[in-house]
Amino acid sequence: MIRKLNEQDRAGLLAFLGQDPALNLFLISDVENFGFDREFQEVWGEFEPESGQLKAVLLRYETNYLPYAAVPFDVQGFADIMKQDERMKMLSGSTSIAAQFGPYISFRKEKSMHFAELKELAGEPGAQALAETPAKLATLRDVESICTLMDGIDEFEENPDSMRSGMRRALETGTGRTCFVERDGRTVAAASSTAENSMSAMIVGVATHPDYRGQGLATLIVTKLCSDLTKEGKSLCLFYNNPDAASIYKRIGFRDIGDWSMMYT
Repeated sequence: MIRKLNEQDRAGLLAFLGQDPALNLFLISDVENFGFDREFQEVWGEFEPESGQLKAVLLRYETNYLPYAAVPFDVQGFADIMKQDERMKMLSGSTSIAAQFGPYISFRKEKSMHFAELKELAGEPGAQALAETPAKLATLRDVESICTLMDGIDEFEENPDSMRSGMRRALETGTGRTCFVERDGRTVAAASSTAENSMSAMIVGVATHPDYRGQGLATLIVTKLCSDLTKEGKSLCLFYNNPDAASIYKRIGFRDIGDWSMMYT
C-alpha cells in the first residue's frame, strides 16, 4: 500500500531512513528541514500490508524525485505517481534503485557517479601540518573569495550566482560549512559540506588552485572537515568521477558503496 506521508509519520520515517544515513542523506535533510506540508515537497511511503511496516519511500522536491527502498518495492506504483506530474524533470538515487524505473518512465539522459562513504577516519590532520597551513572555517565574509577560486576551475560548472547564493544559504541555515586555506592573500584550496542533518552530511566542492596543487592542501582540508563532522556523530558521503580525487578520498578513509544516478526526463 502506498500513501502520502504526514507529520505523524516523521519518527517512523526518520528511523527507517536512519538505517542507511549516508545513502539517505538528501531524504533525511529534506524531511528534517522542510517536513511534509510545503508546496514544493511531498513524501510517499509504501507499507507492508500485513505488518504495516514502512518498506519504501518516494520524495518530491520541486521537480525532482528521489526513491529509496531496502527491499523489493512497488516500482510501478511509484512510477505512476511521477508520471502524473507534468513538472517532473529528474529522478535521482542509488543506481540499483533508479535503474528499476527504466521500463516505466522514458528518460532522455542519464548521468552516473561513484558513491563513497566514510565510516571511520583514517587519520587526523597533524598539529604541525595545521600549524604550517592553517585551515579556516568560512563565514559569510569569505564566500566571495572561495567562490572566486571555484570560478577559475573547469570542473565547476555551476552558475556563479547560484554558487554564491547556495554557499551563503548553507552557512546561514547551518546545513553546510566550508573549510579553506589562504596563501599569498587569496583562497587557494577549499572543501565544503552540504545537506547536513542530524545523521549525515555530504562532502562537495573540493577545489585547489592549479598553482598550488601537489602540496597536499586538498587532503589537509578534507581531513579537517571530515574530522569535525565525524566528531559530531555524522555519517559522511560523497560523489566522485575523478580518479585523482578518488585517491585523496580513499586515503582519508572513504570506501565505495555503489553508484548514484541522475536520470532526466
